[in-house]
Amino acid sequence: MTDILMPKATAVWLVDNTSLTFEQIAAFCGLHPLEVRGIADGDVARDIRGVDPITGGQLTREELDKAQADSNYRMQAVVSRHAELLKQAKPAPKYTPVSRRQDRPDAIAWFVRNHPEVTDAQISKLLGTTKATIESVRNRTHWNSANIKPVDPVTLGLVGQLQLDEIVRKAAEKKARDDAKKGGATLQPADAVEETPAEPEFVPEERVRRGAEPTAESVFGTKD
Repeated sequence: MTDILMPKATAVWLVDNTSLTFEQIAAFCGLHPLEVRGIADGDVARDIRGVDPITGGQLTREELDKAQADSNYRMQAVVSRHAELLKQAKPAPKYTPVSRRQDRPDAIAWFVRNHPEVTDAQISKLLGTTKATIESVRNRTHWNSANIKPVDPVTLGLVGQLQLDEIVRKAAEKKARDDAKKGGATLQPADAVEETPAEPEFVPEERVRRGAEPTAESVFGTKD
């Protein structure tokens, strides 16, 4: 079955204007027969206006006539050029010409030296290489380590300048966020930074030694 545009609107039109069975309409529109029955009963797609698939170029009159004459016949939709344009095209796999594959280690070395914040996964996706190759260049265990020299991947023609700027920007922002999280984890609570000074140990004052108690003789000056 070919995907058609506006399947419910098409089903509304077929229910109202043809003698097709619910199963035939469901098969053509990619719906469930019960959903088509709901359209016929007015429970589904009540506010949807029907769309004629014949004038829309998605169904021929001959196909419709065959289906109305045979309830077991399943209509074949016309391939719509508009529907094909609306389909999301899958990106082609990244291909690096053989003549430039030997340049990738140089580009990897450039990232390792100038932008260590860019992850291996990002480099791998950008240059179309493997993490094992990146690791071998970083550890200088690559079979051609003696001839590898850091070269800007834009200069090598492996990527565009905009692509490179974008990947470096994202890596720098992620590193800044990670550093901020690490810095926040080491901060101590405010009450732990400033300690309360210990109270001085209480030392009782020495009592002043009092002199001898006065006598009656010393007060009144009496003599024998």
